[in-house]
Amino acid sequence: MNNTLLKGLAIIELLAHSERPLALTEIAVASGLAKSNVHRLLQALLETRYVVRDEGTGRYVGSIKLWELGSAVLGKLDLRTHAEHIMEALLDHTRETVHLSVLDGMEVVYVHKLDSPNPVRAYTQIGGRAQAYCVATGKAMLAFRAEPVLQRVARELHPYTVRTHTDPARFLREMRRVRAQGYAVNRGEWNENVYGVAAPIRDASGRIVAALGLSGPRERFKPARIKEFAGCVADAAAQVSANLGWRQPAWSH
Repeated sequence: MNNTLLKGLAIIELLAHSERPLALTEIAVASGLAKSNVHRLLQALLETRYVVRDEGTGRYVGSIKLWELGSAVLGKLDLRTHAEHIMEALLDHTRETVHLSVLDGMEVVYVHKLDSPNPVRAYTQIGGRAQAYCVATGKAMLAFRAEPVLQRVARELHPYTVRTHTDPARFLREMRRVRAQGYAVNRGEWNENVYGVAAPIRDASGRIVAALGLSGPRERFKPARIKEFAGCVADAAAQVSANLGWRQPAWSH
């Protein structure tokens, strides 16, 4: 077999199973390869979008392209499998469109969704993307990224509607609020007529790996309803996290 291919696959597997982004030296040590060899392989993986490099830390992590390649068998992925019945219950209770999203750089990718039975609803598609800072599921995940990442995002805010938050200080305050309250809200920031509420999902290690959200027309997302939805979504996301093995530390209660 091609040795270069095997080495590249070994790096992909290493990053995919790592609980955190890894530096070039760490990858070299863990893989048993020379740093120069690892650097060349990483450049190829970056160019083909199998790996993402955090410009703030210089560390590497596997990209969402691994999800996209497996889109034909999404039903077999643990994340969707563990979330499916919880999403169905959330849909039955709220009658609003339910999304399961993951973060790819500064964009969210919708990996699963259940449509609202209402004739007027939010339209998205599995595999679709949106700017993370403009949608609730994206904010719910972004808020838990490292401060240098948030600072960089804050410098690159662009308006998509008149409601998009583009002030860096306001964005950073919102990220702190999302972390404190455990959920995020989108008030027409990606599509002026669509609102959303979302909460983060953690894996067994406590890492934020996805977000669960509701979306729908702004007429149905009045303040009181948003508050109600927030509680429902936070509870549902906590259930998915528990299914993935996350156990909330006793001291956090």
